[in-house]
Amino acid sequence: MDHELDQALDSVGPRLRALRRRRETTLTDLSAATGISVSTLSRLETGDRRPTLELLLPLAKAHGVSLDELVDAPPTGDPRVNLRPVTNNGMTMLPLTRRAGGIQAYKMVLPGGGARSEPDPQVHEGYEWLYVLNGRLRLVLGEHDLVLGPGEAAEFDTRVPHWFGTTGEESVEILSLFGRQGERAHVRARPKAKRASGDQD
Repeated sequence: MDHELDQALDSVGPRLRALRRRRETTLTDLSAATGISVSTLSRLETGDRRPTLELLLPLAKAHGVSLDELVDAPPTGDPRVNLRPVTNNGMTMLPLTRRAGGIQAYKMVLPGGGARSEPDPQVHEGYEWLYVLNGRLRLVLGEHDLVLGPGEAAEFDTRVPHWFGTTGEESVEILSLFGRQGERAHVRARPKAKRASGDQD
């Protein structure tokens, strides 16, 4: 049993390195996302530091994998990243981004068919952008109580009290972009080139 445990722990370093390189994330970026020092991260990857639960939990979260996946990885390390949905309070959330730090993207499915949820607005650091794919999303933002339909979007500073949920009638599918510390998504479009006055169709 001890041999199996040692083998599992020995496999964590190569797995961590493979995950980080797959996501094109630097040790500095990962350190900022997890609060673990660069030197500790480096020693974990090389096997010079034995992994502990306190270190593995934030790393699993940053890489978007379960703790089991991190520990049960083969000794050679498996660079494949399987995006797994997470269900919390009935809402299913699928992470779409593959790197730590920066703007994070999620697809969320909020189940309908139940009673209309009572809003409980929250505040936190960051900036969020929501886009409704299917269904109708109720968004409470500060003084506003809005209902968004398919194709509609909202963006807001998450320091403003906010809450979102279903209208109670049907499930809702949304895309969410979230950036910490005021990071915002920027959309750039190239303007059409002006045609010369002599051009003809």
